[in-house]
Amino acid sequence: MHPATWKVESLKYQKGKFQMMIVMKEDATEEQIASVVERVEDIGCSAHVSKGELLTLIGAIGAPNKVAELGLEGHPGVDHLVPISKPYKLASKQFRQAEDSILEIGGRKVGGTNFALMAGPCTVENRDQMLDSADDVAAAGATMLRGGAYKPRTSPYSFQGLGREGLRLLAEAKEQTGLPIVTELLDVNDLEDVLEVADVIQIGARNMQNYSLLAEVGKSGRPALLKRGLSATVEELLMASEYILKEGNENVMLCERGIRTYETAYRFTLDLLAVPAIKELTHLPVIVDPSHAPGRRDWVESMSLAAVAAGADGIIVEVHNEPDKAICDAAQQVPSSEFQAMADKIEAIAGVVGKTISRG
Repeated sequence: MHPATWKVESLKYQKGKFQMMIVMKEDATEEQIASVVERVEDIGCSAHVSKGELLTLIGAIGAPNKVAELGLEGHPGVDHLVPISKPYKLASKQFRQAEDSILEIGGRKVGGTNFALMAGPCTVENRDQMLDSADDVAAAGATMLRGGAYKPRTSPYSFQGLGREGLRLLAEAKEQTGLPIVTELLDVNDLEDVLEVADVIQIGARNMQNYSLLAEVGKSGRPALLKRGLSATVEELLMASEYILKEGNENVMLCERGIRTYETAYRFTLDLLAVPAIKELTHLPVIVDPSHAPGRRDWVESMSLAAVAAGADGIIVEVHNEPDKAICDAAQQVPSSEFQAMADKIEAIAGVVGKTISRG
């Protein structure tokens, strides 16, 4: 079987399924890798091939009795086998042999020692607002530009975004600043339009378990930022990421943005303990949104600095050139005139914890 003919099937994570990770030797040939893939498929399992800088890993998914029939110990090119017992397979730290994933997006790296500073307005409102905000965050050292063209709102009567016009303005801001674009996808029907502009597709908290949407984003191959649902556990977030990963898209970032608890003194509880907890379980980069949980801009900086200290691989923060005039979430957006000082503090803390802001 030639490598070009490998079929990486959509993996079905159902009760009773099991995965064995097959770690190939550093000098394994393409023919040896193809032979292992063929063996996995011959016994009725699905194969998922992941190539790193040094090693190739092959995940075998199937019923326990089938996986037990692999018999690949001593097979040419095979170094060793590792059973993966976690319900999330491709997101598991075990799958990458404890090696963190490092994503490259528009020349910027995310993960490992690389820190991402994503910033921009909550929503695209008009040309002047978007371009002015974009210029300000770029000048302050942001590595990616965020902005919503489609907005999920609690009330159906609230502003829902500019849609395609918003995407056009994001494309103009990208051309003007050179920053990669992070924007949210709500509906699979808008996927093609979003793909024309977005370097990173954001999946919002309300869509974390929209499995058909996740699968389509996975098929697109575009980097994805998956936000934790309002009441989702860490394991549920990791399981949701599997729907993207299983389609062959390894470019996934997870995002803690605050969860709903019994506390009413602030909007949501920003679960910063989730950062080290998630990083202990997965190889995927972990991003923190410090804007939505506090719901007020005077707490955003402290939450941002705390996120960096907790080990986050980046933050995605709302910054607006005139936040008091913002159409939505005005109270939580940081004035772009204040963002430079905040970015400098973030970079200083990042250095303390051994990370650098990757600006390409």
